[in-house]
This record gives sequence, structure tokens and C-alpha cells, in this order.
Amino acid sequence: MFEAPYLLFLGDAPDRLAAKMAQGIYDWRPDAAIGQLRMESCNVDLGITDLSIQDAVAAGAKTLVIGIVNRGGVISDSWKTILIEALEAGMDIASGLHNLLRDEPDLVAAAEKNGCALHDVRIPSIKYPIANGKKRSGKRCLAVGTDCSVGKMYTTLAMHREMEKRGMKATFRATGQTGILIEGDGVPLDAVIADFMAGSIEWLTPDNDPEHWDLIEGQGSLFHASYSGVTTALIHGGQPDALILCHEPTREHMRGLPEYQLPSLEDLRDLALQMSKIVNPDCKVVGVSINTQHMEEAEALRYLEGVEEQLGLPSVDPFRQGVGRLIEALECV
Repeated sequence: MFEAPYLLFLGDAPDRLAAKMAQGIYDWRPDAAIGQLRMESCNVDLGITDLSIQDAVAAGAKTLVIGIVNRGGVISDSWKTILIEALEAGMDIASGLHNLLRDEPDLVAAAEKNGCALHDVRIPSIKYPIANGKKRSGKRCLAVGTDCSVGKMYTTLAMHREMEKRGMKATFRATGQTGILIEGDGVPLDAVIADFMAGSIEWLTPDNDPEHWDLIEGQGSLFHASYSGVTTALIHGGQPDALILCHEPTREHMRGLPEYQLPSLEDLRDLALQMSKIVNPDCKVVGVSINTQHMEEAEALRYLEGVEEQLGLPSVDPFRQGVGRLIEALECV
């Protein structure tokens, strides 16, 4: 889609969640990330080299990737000087924001003047069908969460990597801008017209070998007032055979909705399974992925043990324990 190496632009990101696109690229494609560029007000550090535009170009960077996912997905005016500087230095720009690069006249003019490309990852490139609900061959696993940004993408990416190591047939199916940047293709689901969202996931997860697993990147949450629609489309278009529950236990409220509390894992299990059985009566909840990054090791282990005892499902933090037990649970489906 666009050329590496990347300079990851963190801008004025207030916290690590706001920079989750850059973090995801660095975690899963570290070879492609040549450095980071931060504004003075940025509160995030990926732990890689800070580079200016000129230093990045000298080091071989080809594309500046806007690594920020802010509420509303807007291109801030405060970023423009840096973005135009990158274009004038000969770098392409890639963005997964709702606010499209191609809709910003000053960026379009700078790109044309300097022979550079503007890549809007959220622009669907396929004319997707309306979902038909027909059963497809192969197997599908979907990550569903109690909230946004709780580890659904990381869980499915980790499972995909481990399944490949084990010689299993599996494909990671990206449904968001970060996953698309990592994988190289996918469906930008939240930019698909509503009537075609479920159909786009049917298209993304076609008929396959009986033992092949599509690992579908989850989005939103059935309990999130802002983003439940994309989750429903993933469930009904994906027709999952297996669900992985994803949760971040230190959240005080839903992401961006301080008046809403997170649901329990039991509530997520029951509602997601009910919705899944509409299109696949044989669907099963097979495991739990807990993001314990804000917990000390002992506290995290106690929490995971409690969840496992409470739900009777293998419960892991993919980074601390790996995803082996989740994959073993899939093998029983």
C-alpha cells in the first residue's frame, strides 16, 4: 500500500491509547519503524529514536505515518506545518483518520508540488456486497471486548503468529486502520456504509479449507453507545465459530463515555454469544484475553486466576503468558 521505512508521527498525543496506531505498528512491524516524531506537548514515547523530518529522510524514511487515533479522527491544524515539511522533504503520508488527507487542500497542494502520495487507509477500495448470511466453509474466531481499545487486535495478531509457528492454517483479518497498516490489507470497517458492513466481513472471510482459521480483528463493543454498530457487523458478517472475550480491568469507565461503566465479562459472554448464535448456532466462547499492562505481576496473576475460576475458561494476558492456551481451546471447536 505504501513504502517503508516509516517515521511514526505521534504529534501531541495525550496518552498511549491515543497513539495506539503507532504503538501497534511498532509492536508488530518494528523493522518498518525507523523512528518517531513528537511535538513538545506529546505525552507518549515508544522508546525508539526521535527524528526530525530531515534526519528521518537522511536515514531512509519513505512514509510519515500519522500514528494518532483521536476522538473524531481529525487532522489538527497544529500538525500541518510538520506534515507539509514531510511532503516538501519528499516523504509520502499515510493516515487512518476519518478526516481524510485528500480533503485537506494545503496537503494536496504540497503533495502534488513535491510528487508525493497521500494514503488514506480508511477509504474502502472494494464495492462490498450486502450480507447474505450463508454458511461458509472454514473456521472463524472473533475477538469481542467489554470496551474499545482493550486488546482485541493484539490478541488476534498474537494468536495468528503463534498458530503460524505451530504450522496451523490461519489468517489475520484486519478490520481497522492499524491492523490494515500492519497486515497490508483488510476492511476499514468504520468507513463502510452501514448496509454493507456485515457484507464486507463476509467478503473478508470467504470460504476456506475446513481446518483454516480466520482470526478476525474485533472493533468497538456491543456495550459502547458510540461504536456498537461495528461490533454487530463483525458478529453477523463473520459468523464466528469461536469468540475470545477481551477486557482491561483497570478502566474506570467506557472509553470516551465517563457516564458509562464497563459490563461484566459474564454480560459480554452472554450477549455476544446470543448475537453470534443468530448466524451460527454452533458458536462457542472459548477463552478470555485480559490486558493487565497496568497491573503488577502478582496482582495480574491473581486477577487471571479469578477470571478463570469465575468463567471456567482459559484466561491469559497474551504478553505475559502467551496465547497457547487460547489456541488449544480453538483446536477443540
